Amino acid sequence: MELQVTPREKPKTALPAEARSAARAVIVRPVVNAVSILRYLAQSGTPERAADIARKLSINSSTCFNILRTLVAEDVVDFNPLSKTYSAGLGLARLVEQLVTRGQRIELASPLMHDLAAEFGVTVTLWRRLGTDRIVLIRSESSPTNLHINMPTGQRLPILMGASGRLFTGRLGLNDEQMREAFDQIRWARPISFENYLAEVTLARRRGWASDDGYFANGVLAIAAPVCDPTGNIAFTVSTVMIRGDRDEAQIDTLGEAVRDLGRQLESVFF
Repeated sequence: MELQVTPREKPKTALPAEARSAARAVIVRPVVNAVSILRYLAQSGTPERAADIARKLSINSSTCFNILRTLVAEDVVDFNPLSKTYSAGLGLARLVEQLVTRGQRIELASPLMHDLAAEFGVTVTLWRRLGTDRIVLIRSESSPTNLHINMPTGQRLPILMGASGRLFTGRLGLNDEQMREAFDQIRWARPISFENYLAEVTLARRRGWASDDGYFANGVLAIAAPVCDPTGNIAFTVSTVMIRGDRDEAQIDTLGEAVRDLGRQLESVFF
């Protein structure tokens, strides 16, 4: 038997106006020029002089030269001192390789997720952070038992919602007023007070995993743990979903610790 979970949310954004304004994209011309230079060198495939690059891209010559020097220092552009030409560097190729293999890394994560799903009879999901206000489901592994919960990939949720939301809260730089406004805009499946939500955030920070007992979706218990990048920021969360009321407190604690350990394993896969 398969149960479909489709959490509800209000059509409004999960972040207040002040936070959205801070997160809006700002066009920084030197960054645009740097990307244009990298794109041009990658497409040309031949070494180019700084003056020629500046002319073809309509960039001020001194600006172009300074950007090229910076890109060389960052190892994404190579400089030949004899011919005084620039070309796409090995560092750029490594960056591209990391992007190409992201899907492969998700494939490597799937067996680990499947093993946990089979061991505990739960559905295991992997969520990726999208900017400052959303997470998106990128992989789901179901228990091989007769009853499991289906979570469709591509589903997007407010970043403060569910068990994953308890992990992100406090890491977004929001003050109490902004956090409460964002919290109030979420359409919870069953009521939860802001004070209780913050208490669960504090508990999640202490034990390294978070839970959502039916507030995310009716009749569903969710447990989540962070998957952090090398800087310590949460890049993904791994979550388990199951029928609410099927497990006692001790079993939930055991599963929470297993999900936390899985999150740490996935850090070595992704980073």
